[in-house]
Amino acid sequence: MKVWIEAMRLRTLPVSVAGVIMALGYGIFNRELNFTVWILCLLFAVLAQIASNFANEYYDYRDGLDKPGREGPRRGVTEGDITPRAMLAATYITLALACCVGLCLLLWGPWWLIPAGIAIGLGVLAYSTGPYPLSRHGLGEVAVMLFFGVVPVNLTYYVMSGQWDVNVFLGSLSAGLMGANVLLVNNYRDAADDTLVGKRTLAVIFGQRTASTLYLLNGIIAVALMANVWMQLPYAALMFPIIYLIAHISMWHKIVSLHGAALNPMLGATAMLMLAYSLAFAFAA
Repeated sequence: MKVWIEAMRLRTLPVSVAGVIMALGYGIFNRELNFTVWILCLLFAVLAQIASNFANEYYDYRDGLDKPGREGPRRGVTEGDITPRAMLAATYITLALACCVGLCLLLWGPWWLIPAGIAIGLGVLAYSTGPYPLSRHGLGEVAVMLFFGVVPVNLTYYVMSGQWDVNVFLGSLSAGLMGANVLLVNNYRDAADDTLVGKRTLAVIFGQRTASTLYLLNGIIAVALMANVWMQLPYAALMFPIIYLIAHISMWHKIVSLHGAALNPMLGATAMLMLAYSLAFAFAA
């Protein structure tokens, strides 16, 4: 059981949860909250994230991108703790469960949620496999921004309210940038290993200095995108984005001073900071 929990990569789950919590905040702010819909969207997001993590582990092993003794956390398939067949089965079972949850949302949402759900499922797989795996061609951060920022925030809010909102869209970009930062830390840490196996992440293509600078800018831009909404909340709420920025800049300083496995805690810390920001917004709204 422990190896399966590790394969779920619990450190990354706050990324999927944070986007749905961001939508909760906008639902409260605009008086458009449907708690049942929100819970279903939360469950869908978590299952999709776990399926993505399983798929990434299986296909990186199959294609020889993960090696024993890598800098990052232990990979069950690579180390022989989980069979490749079991991991592939777990990927599709988890994805199927996510689809079942998504079908429940049709009780509140329009028919086009079906093709939207299919697109999300394909996106989960396209991240790690297919003719042009996104994570291996410098598009991993873009995929995270889309599928763990733009999509969950906007779709969750739409199914709850039945309408689109410009401020919600800006908030989804904010969530996407914060989510992309989690992957940036991961790829910053793995740049040397990824170079050896031909995995072309942003950190490999543009270098670690550019990746770390992008990390810093993403957090600052993320807060700026939501400035309009924060300014409409009580002045006391402004302490939340300020605290986030202080913590974000502090973490950036740590990241650029660390190397290899020493960066592992920063992966979870970046994800938890994103989650804390989303919770703070929902609380303030």
